Amino acid sequence: MRTPHIDRLAASGMTFTNFYANCPVCSPTRAALLTGRYQDLVGVPGVIRTHPHNNWGYLRPEAVLLPVPLARVGYHTAMVGKWHLGLEKPYHPLSRGFDEFYGFCSGHWGHYFSPPLEHNGEIVQGEGFIIDDLTNKAMDYMESQVKQDKPFLAYLAYNTPHSPMQVPEKFWKKHASKDLAMRNRDPKLEDPPHLRAALAMCENIDWNVGRVLKKLEELKLAKNTIVIYFSDNGPNGWRWNGDMKGKKGSIDEGGVRVPCLMRWPGRIVPGTRIEHIAGAIDFLPTLTDLAGVPMISGKPIDGLSLKALLLGEKVAWSDRYLMSFRGARRKSGPQVSV
Repeated sequence: MRTPHIDRLAASGMTFTNFYANCPVCSPTRAALLTGRYQDLVGVPGVIRTHPHNNWGYLRPEAVLLPVPLARVGYHTAMVGKWHLGLEKPYHPLSRGFDEFYGFCSGHWGHYFSPPLEHNGEIVQGEGFIIDDLTNKAMDYMESQVKQDKPFLAYLAYNTPHSPMQVPEKFWKKHASKDLAMRNRDPKLEDPPHLRAALAMCENIDWNVGRVLKKLEELKLAKNTIVIYFSDNGPNGWRWNGDMKGKKGSIDEGGVRVPCLMRWPGRIVPGTRIEHIAGAIDFLPTLTDLAGVPMISGKPIDGLSLKALLLGEKVAWSDRYLMSFRGARRKSGPQVSV
């Protein structure tokens, strides 16, 4: 599998080698990402479940999300893609501080080619493969903010590689019959068609990452834009995973240790690697610190600002614990790992 654009992002920025999602599934990690707090403390111990009489795991209305403090200092904010933190007011992204929304609010989406999506509360028809479409809309948004000369936050949340394993044919063809050189630690668990589709999806993601980076250059924004790339959990099927134990849904390292790259030209030294433990829970304190925005959570923030690490400042960095846990409604309680 080739990922030249993601590789270029790593070469031009910083790679975190011990970076962790806060949970091996999507909703809780996204909650921690946007609040800087452990997911259980903001009401999302596991994947959100919607039921007419029992909504479970919805992000608490009083929780303060990243776009709110940024908006106070003039940032415009957009969320594009998979939300999965609530369907309607007061849980909808437009109710949580985002000025613009295009995508879908649930977790799974059953069809990836021109599906029905939502744009600011209205149902619209998607255009082409969903990841390409989401990228188009995010780039259109960035261009609109340049015309208005406003700083912005663009939260672009892809929903692949994930079932249903649908991917454009030009990406699938490359992997359909290719020999697999890198295998899971237990190859008998692999499902080859699923695995190959996931590889094709990753190459599609890389192509779209390249489009975003190119758009930033065209808009002359690259030098003054922080770009972050990461995943919200481990792989959703058995495949090569750095020889780590587990996958999505497991609190083993293979379920929660994920890639994270950050680029800020002129501020982050290209090609640097950080071995200190960090996680999605650190994004809110880090980005508000870098933007010079005061914290307004009203509750203790569990994440740490990574500013000193990113900018190469010589500070004592203490060892730390990050808790990874997956909530459960079973009597036995949640699984926890440190």
